[in-house]
Amino acid sequence: MEPNTIRHQVLFCLQEHATDQDKEKFLQESESVLSAIPYVNKFEVLRQVSRKNDYDYAFSMEFADQTAYDAYNVHPEHVRYVEQVWNVQVLRFLEIDLISL
Repeated sequence: MEPNTIRHQVLFCLQEHATDQDKEKFLQESESVLSAIPYVNKFEVLRQVSRKNDYDYAFSMEFADQTAYDAYNVHPEHVRYVEQVWNVQVLRFLEIDLISL
């Protein structure tokens, strides 16, 4: 990872009533929308396999620097996604933002 690169990870659980089809649709839609937003690099959809925490999934992506990350957060597609998809379907989440030492 380059020195100014930010690795943004979001661990999350979907609503308890979500079916397997709902989950698959959410993951596919999320990848399609979020990975297409400018500034997003190395987008990944991940499934939790450890019993050490109780989150089910994660999104991981990288941003070239803080400016790119800030621009992503206010991008209209990201704002729309959070309001209309994320806030409706996600039960709880944890965000982790990392830079290389």
